[in-house]
Amino acid sequence: MKLLVSEDIWDFDLEAALRDISEQRREQALKFKYELGQRLCVLAYQLLKRGLREEYGITENPVFEYNEHGKPSIAGHPNIFFNLSHCKEAAVCVVSDQPVGVDVESIREYKDGLVHYSMNEEEIQQIESSEHPDRVFIRLWTMKEASLKLIGTGISNDLKTAIDYQRFQFETVECERYIYTVCVKK
Repeated sequence: MKLLVSEDIWDFDLEAALRDISEQRREQALKFKYELGQRLCVLAYQLLKRGLREEYGITENPVFEYNEHGKPSIAGHPNIFFNLSHCKEAAVCVVSDQPVGVDVESIREYKDGLVHYSMNEEEIQQIESSEHPDRVFIRLWTMKEASLKLIGTGISNDLKTAIDYQRFQFETVECERYIYTVCVKK
């Protein structure tokens, strides 16, 4: 498994980068109204290209196919799995030979309504009893989203479902301004 993380959102020539990616990804990036979204979309794809080159020797721009829930896979490479995520501080990519999910989220003040919508009672208690409830909420959120992205359903499932520590293995990294979690099956 190869994990790539970058905070270099403003450190590349966006116009040149848009010319150097697949037409499919360029169209996706240009759908973002603001430059930040475009840059994050391109940066995540650049990380994927680097991971594919370093791990598998693939140098062509990957083209995506999507399952019924929108989970992407790489056309022509059914045995290579990847997942991308970005927030306003960073882009993350993981490439693997097994299904994988990743989520990155900015640390921000949590909203009580979102906590009660997305967390079960045990998780709410864990968040509310913490010295840093904002960080605990984001850690739990990234774990849930990474596991849902791994199984390919995204957040269409019930978010209050407990995190399945028996079925999944999680690696969570807490940075100053963001937290990311990688999830694989045990």
